[in-house]
Amino acid sequence: MSDNAFKLKSIYFATELTAAWLANPNTRTSADDVPSFLKNVYETIAAISNDNQALPATEVDTKDYPPAVTARKSLASSDVIISLIDGKPYKTLRRHLAAKGLTPAEYRKRYGLKADYPMVAPDYSERRRELANKNGLGRHRAQTTGAKATAKPAAPRKRKTQEIAAE
Repeated sequence: MSDNAFKLKSIYFATELTAAWLANPNTRTSADDVPSFLKNVYETIAAISNDNQALPATEVDTKDYPPAVTARKSLASSDVIISLIDGKPYKTLRRHLAAKGLTPAEYRKRYGLKADYPMVAPDYSERRRELANKNGLGRHRAQTTGAKATAKPAAPRKRKTQEIAAE
């Protein structure tokens, strides 16, 4: 395949993938992000297609992603955690990070946060813990229902072979 045809095919695939990404109703992005996404998709396709060479390793630099707020301010309230990506408050960051294509470990690495940086607001976590304890989660079944724990166990049933031998 000639280089020109290869380049056109890669551009075609990159634009198709970008259009599909933008058509997804869960994709919330600004118009400024589209060119960089298209460029990244094109470079990835070209790297994969180019004689099956491995993708170049990309290091995440914290300077590429300036935080919207400081880490200290993001944890200032016990009701919510403010995202360093967009500066919006969330009770839990997991779904927000998944929508951005990040894991909690990648988020912490991107912004230079400690490993114990929370992903759930303290008050929300406490309310969930209380609700779980109230509903009996984490306890054995015998502890949750006192009446069944005091009941006598049923007598074992005879097997058919024992019944036949007894006759």
